[in-house]
Amino acid sequence: MTFPLPQQRRPSLFRDDEPVVRGRSLLPGARVPRFGDRTVWNFNGVLKRPANVKAVDWRVDFSLELEDPYWNLLVREFLTFALNHRHPAVLKSGVILDGANDPRTLSHFASHVRTAARWGEENGVLREAWTVDDLRQRINVLAAEGRSPQTVRHHVTTLKSLAAAAPALSLSWPAEDPWPGQSARQVAEVSGKTKLSTPVVPPATWFPLIRAAWAYIHDFAPDIMRADRRHEERLVTANPTSCDLDGRLEEWLADPQNKVPVHTAPSHDLVPHVNWSLLTLLLGYDPVHRSAFSDSLSHTAKKARLRRRALVLEAVAAGRTTSHALVGDLAQVIRPDGTTGPWHHGIDPRALKELKLALRDAAFVLVVGLSMMRDSEVREILRAPVVEHYSTPAISSTKIKGTTSRPGKHWWIAEPLVEALAVAEAVSSHDERIFAAVGPGAGPDGTINGVKLLKSFMRLVNAHRKWTGLDEIPLTYLRPHMFRRTMAMLTDQFPGSEIATGIQLKHLAKRALANATTRSYAASDSEWAKYLGDALDNVKFRKIKDLYERHTGGEEIGFGPGADRVKDAFDQIEATVKARAGDARTADSLLRTTRIHIRFGMLNNCTADHTNPVGAVCLENAIIPEGHTGPLDERCRPDRCANSMIGPEHLPIYESHQRKQLELINSPSTPACRRDLAERELDITRNVFKMAGDPR
Repeated sequence: MTFPLPQQRRPSLFRDDEPVVRGRSLLPGARVPRFGDRTVWNFNGVLKRPANVKAVDWRVDFSLELEDPYWNLLVREFLTFALNHRHPAVLKSGVILDGANDPRTLSHFASHVRTAARWGEENGVLREAWTVDDLRQRINVLAAEGRSPQTVRHHVTTLKSLAAAAPALSLSWPAEDPWPGQSARQVAEVSGKTKLSTPVVPPATWFPLIRAAWAYIHDFAPDIMRADRRHEERLVTANPTSCDLDGRLEEWLADPQNKVPVHTAPSHDLVPHVNWSLLTLLLGYDPVHRSAFSDSLSHTAKKARLRRRALVLEAVAAGRTTSHALVGDLAQVIRPDGTTGPWHHGIDPRALKELKLALRDAAFVLVVGLSMMRDSEVREILRAPVVEHYSTPAISSTKIKGTTSRPGKHWWIAEPLVEALAVAEAVSSHDERIFAAVGPGAGPDGTINGVKLLKSFMRLVNAHRKWTGLDEIPLTYLRPHMFRRTMAMLTDQFPGSEIATGIQLKHLAKRALANATTRSYAASDSEWAKYLGDALDNVKFRKIKDLYERHTGGEEIGFGPGADRVKDAFDQIEATVKARAGDARTADSLLRTTRIHIRFGMLNNCTADHTNPVGAVCLENAIIPEGHTGPLDERCRPDRCANSMIGPEHLPIYESHQRKQLELINSPSTPACRRDLAERELDITRNVFKMAGDPR
């Protein structure tokens, strides 16, 4: 198709031979696209590409509608303005556009203009005669087509930016903001709610997935890596020619320790299928010579090859076979049917490739699941990533989201992740990154897809359950960023964890005024709430059971009026068990059915009934928040509440507190107001000791 040349209002601010990237760090040997390139701008090898971005996404394509000279020039000028804030011509023009940090944004801008040009052509809008009303109508049509508010917002942002650049463009375009005084979010009616849309990983998926990943890293990886090392050693020392194969075969078969490798794939045949390629490698020859055992070859060598096959099949008939020729004995597991055996049916070169991928995937699951790193940050991890950060093991990686300078960051980790990263680094074939393609022929790019990786690992675990004994993983909707959200929620379930949430999420989190995004990340989930509630109930019951066993064993379990009530309840249960001639199971049943209210704390245990907290000092003259039931923890008075139970484990804390208050009281430098407070604290401590029968 032939397009007429556009009528320019003025010469373009950019020369055709001018590079479209200025003021940015370029890669060595970069071939920077020129403004005059009208087909494609390829930024691969020019700007550093994040590890989670494919090469095709690092290009700007001027195809289809953008082949028209008018749209082509308009878009090229617009993108050059957006990408080069410090270009002298851009600064002189006074046009400052935000939001174009990398080629992906430029590609989105070009796509939005392309679809607008297509819509204009279909609706009779001349390419050089667009008006503000046309732009508004274009957005109205997008909304009417059912596009999401976020999609509409991106299109509005592009059109508003294009209007801002219009005065400096060489072609005609409406310079008036189509939506003055309104942001793109307001125009697209994007909800301003702070609730995060990212779902959590369901507990039914979380636990079997994390356990399976750890099993592959901790239990199965040694076997896999041992098989891989032996396979590589055999390949390196393999004879490239098949000379003296007959003599070597007879010598190999003469050793009764040598067993013929057979295929591990299930077969309906009674006779196992020999793995001729692996047998050739074990004999010391390149596997390409496996044809030396084939029975469908030329007539001249047929007799010799039939003889070799006969010798091997004779050994097979005698039972000298193995499906673990590369690795030997494997780790033993308990399978779903209750039997105990090796976790894999046999590791041969074909299975080895699949298992090395599984190790990479398992390591990815553990790191993305337990480190609270973003998917982009995980895939930027380079070799030797574990460092010591403030005397604690940490992952060193690069933060990409929301930055252009790619700053280095650290994420504190536990020992299991150190082990996972070591395994991932061992199987990676990439020169720099540890989460990349595995095996030869992967190419220098080595880009992986985190979503596909998660699905692949779950399917592999489920497919091999009958051998590995691992739990089945429900194949639910799963994305890498869901793990970060889940860990934030779990972290928030424990006191004081706002600090950990704030550090790991890179958001400021405070009790009184927390960042809205952090609160959304840490918001509870109904499935997890039920699970955590059940888990807490189980922990509480175990503690009550431990108290009961200590009490019946004659040990002191606590002091104070609350402790007396608990002891009375335990005595009644013990009497009932003896009257029924029961055992420990009877006691457990009674403990579960008897209403024993204990909230275990650091300074005391509260025995108040949440539904009817009679005698709770914390509720005296207190303003109870709407919807709150039970005691108010922050107003607890362990020394004078009728529900207080001081346990033996609490007394050392009060002893330390008493010493500290005495130091303050006896110090002449202590201000009078601080001494008065220390006196009151000392009285509380002494009351606690009196409750425990200690006169100090």
